[in-house]
Amino acid sequence: MSRRVAKEYLHLRDWIARANELVANGEAAYANSHLLPEAGDSLLMKIGEAANRLAKLDVVPPTGIDWASAIDQRNWLIHQYDQIDRDVTWATLTQDIPRWGAVLQPTFREAEARLADESD
Repeated sequence: MSRRVAKEYLHLRDWIARANELVANGEAAYANSHLLPEAGDSLLMKIGEAANRLAKLDVVPPTGIDWASAIDQRNWLIHQYDQIDRDVTWATLTQDIPRWGAVLQPTFREAEARLADESD
């Protein structure tokens, strides 16, 4: 794994962790807030951009991860911001993102090790 790929994976790890923190507040807090949905959108955009960068680096995602769907959602959120369906973003935050985190755990550990090797 290259240094660049490792850094993208660790960005992805951190954004997934933040998305999980947002979800931990619960659906009612999300639905009744002006800020939490915006934060969720921002995290999904960042996750989609990381997926885009990894795809452009020809990184093949693990089984169960689809770079294209994250990239498509990023593009939708950025360009169709006036048509965002909060039920869809909530579903993504509560279903897809935790699954991505679980599937990518070994890759995150590999990325951490790759960058730790440089500090030795």
